[in-house]
Amino acid sequence: MKMANSGIEAAVEVFVHGFSADRSRTFDVAAQEADAIVRQHARPGFAISVVIAHEDPDGPTRTAYKALGYRLLRTEGFFVHRLRRIPRPPAVASIERVQTAERAAQLGNIIRRQPIPDDLLGDSAPFRQYVAVDGVDIVGRVRSLNAVGATWCSSMYVEPSHRRRGIGQALMSRMLHDDRARGSRYSALAATHAGALLYPRMGYERIGTLLIFASRSRKLS
Repeated sequence: MKMANSGIEAAVEVFVHGFSADRSRTFDVAAQEADAIVRQHARPGFAISVVIAHEDPDGPTRTAYKALGYRLLRTEGFFVHRLRRIPRPPAVASIERVQTAERAAQLGNIIRRQPIPDDLLGDSAPFRQYVAVDGVDIVGRVRSLNAVGATWCSSMYVEPSHRRRGIGQALMSRMLHDDRARGSRYSALAATHAGALLYPRMGYERIGTLLIFASRSRKLS
């Protein structure tokens, strides 16, 4: 993992706690050292996430991991929001924090997962789940996870039938205002190309690139 400054380093810690949780280990080392470390600690099917500063070229990193037998799965932009100025877009849908068992069950059915347990719907929970509601339907969602004094933005999604209406911006605005009110130092996230077009409009700044590599069917020693 290459980290050019303390800002990148702090954001990576948020990434590890918010996105990776306890499934990840973080090492500030070159590709050869990272390869040796993961073959000691990781389970089969592992992936390596490498963060480089936005101003740095990613060619050397790609080349180094390719030479070690890795393939690039995808790249994502790495963003932070300092929570100083947060846009307030027009209300185009009802934006709610999920705090009832009924709403949690409705969301669970949509995403085909177990509903959020009752004890994680209150203010003491380590994350907050938001939904956009049109009539009786959930048409968008986003989650904010507490992570080392900051927050990690996760699982942003708007139904195709409701895109280009500003629902994504409305979800982000509500989440970010709550992040700030709860004392978060900043919000961090990783975004695909499509998401990278939305987040700067909400005040996010790109500080790096996330490259995710997988081993080319090599077994751990």
